[in-house]
Amino acid sequence: MKKFHLLTWTLLLASLATGCSSESNEEEPLPNRIPITLSCGITTASRATDTSFETGDRIGLYVVNYEGTTPGTLLPSGNHADNIAFTYDGQWTPATPIYWQDGTTPADFYAYYPYDSTPHDPSAWPFETKADQSTEAAYKASDLMWGKANNVKPTANAVNITMRHLLSCAAVQIVPGNGFTEEELANADIQVQLNGLTCQATANLNNGTVTAGSHTTSVTLLRGTDNNFKALIIPQTVPEADDFLTVTINGEEFHMPKGFTFTSGKRHTFTVTVRKLSSGINIDISGWEDDGIDNGGVAQ
Repeated sequence: MKKFHLLTWTLLLASLATGCSSESNEEEPLPNRIPITLSCGITTASRATDTSFETGDRIGLYVVNYEGTTPGTLLPSGNHADNIAFTYDGQWTPATPIYWQDGTTPADFYAYYPYDSTPHDPSAWPFETKADQSTEAAYKASDLMWGKANNVKPTANAVNITMRHLLSCAAVQIVPGNGFTEEELANADIQVQLNGLTCQATANLNNGTVTAGSHTTSVTLLRGTDNNFKALIIPQTVPEADDFLTVTINGEEFHMPKGFTFTSGKRHTFTVTVRKLSSGINIDISGWEDDGIDNGGVAQ
């Protein structure tokens, strides 16, 4: 009898121990989390590529959840996602995977380009264009874009965000007039500058508005083909000045007096016709496109 009872208790304890071990090692199943993926396009272009993002481009993303049916507030920190970097390589890849809060809570998405890893207040995000945009790299580094997707429901599909340009694009074309040939201009050392502009601004990522800074300088434009020049300009009003525009041809400067307002998201184009006169060179400026105002003038 003693042996029978001893064997029974031994089997019972072994059974209990096995049961406890099974329960303690069994993990609760993780909920099915939905990853957040992006698809970003660009509106009217003013970048170097003009129509699309390039491999290696990075954007920053903020995600703000709704509280019931009420949109959340975009904060410097503590949002559902704070300034997550997404890198483009045919598709957008996050530096850190992020997920929807659950399967039902909608969210607002705020994206900006180019990515800045330094934490800033989203309502006053600092940005600075290059004063010398005469290289492709400097021009591209001066582009500022922003996009927002409102009230997006949790989905396994990529969230589409349309990015728009927050700056202005100034485009200048130099064409030959009397005394010049296209070949002469094509071979000439030509530089175009806009003067009295600020290169500093703050952007409000809540609504995509830009506030210009106060310090002014000259902006050197990027030379393209066929004597076309361009630069990205902070939206601002430039007061009347004798040297609003400077064209330098083979070391000789010519200035155009003007004042102008650069508008967010708009490309302002003017054609500069250079003519040799007995006293030097005259430059006729055609009107800016799309603004409905005659901005003609003469530089001498």
